[in-house]
Amino acid sequence: MMDLATRILCANNDTFMFYLGQAGYILKSKSGQLLGVDLYLSDCVERVEGHIGFKRMLPKILSPFDIKLDCIIATHPHLDHFDMDSIPELMANGSTQLYSSVECRALTNKLDMLQDNIHYVKPGDNAKVGDFSIEFVDCDHGKGAPDAFGVVITVDDRKIYMAGDTCLRLDRVDDMKQIGPFDIVIGPINGAYGNMNEKEFAVYSTSIGAKTIIPCHYGMFASHGGNPGLFLEEMDNLQRKSSVYIMTMGEQISI
Repeated sequence: MMDLATRILCANNDTFMFYLGQAGYILKSKSGQLLGVDLYLSDCVERVEGHIGFKRMLPKILSPFDIKLDCIIATHPHLDHFDMDSIPELMANGSTQLYSSVECRALTNKLDMLQDNIHYVKPGDNAKVGDFSIEFVDCDHGKGAPDAFGVVITVDDRKIYMAGDTCLRLDRVDDMKQIGPFDIVIGPINGAYGNMNEKEFAVYSTSIGAKTIIPCHYGMFASHGGNPGLFLEEMDNLQRKSSVYIMTMGEQISI
């Protein structure tokens, strides 16, 4: 069986999304360009936090040395979203573009990452990187990461909304519906550290609407929580019109 890096490189003739666990995804355009969002490839969270609850529970399936990305997005400075052990290696080629929240500057300075290809952004900003059009949108991750953002990525006429680490904010549903319609909506279900739980993301995602709804942010750490089975039950209770898809770590789907 091919490893993940080989499968990413060999995926052709369509637009693909790959799931790397936690809130990490790689998008591949039809022309072969690659964009990564919130990739957690190492075990730096446990090493830095020194807490058994942050031990990595899912295997490492991609090395930063195995792949060259055109763009990386880090939605906020928590280390499962800004992987301080992997991002410098992913950026070492000198051409990969990094778009991160404002408070990630402290990490890039600590890591002596002073490249011109690092961009600090906030909700309301936009970027164009090759085949990818990116809108940085509001989320609410509380006082722990007030600079956090979500992203709307348009590639090959597909529109994907990644809500980011956020609590339930139904007051923002109308704003997001104006940005849509979306092919895919992705959001957290762990219900801890300021994030939506299973029921809340079910309500939020169905209120916005999408062809497909995908939960994330579960299974990586013992202290994080999140139950995709319960999320499916909550979606059934809402008599959803959107399809729901649970992605396996390392899985790819055509979008």
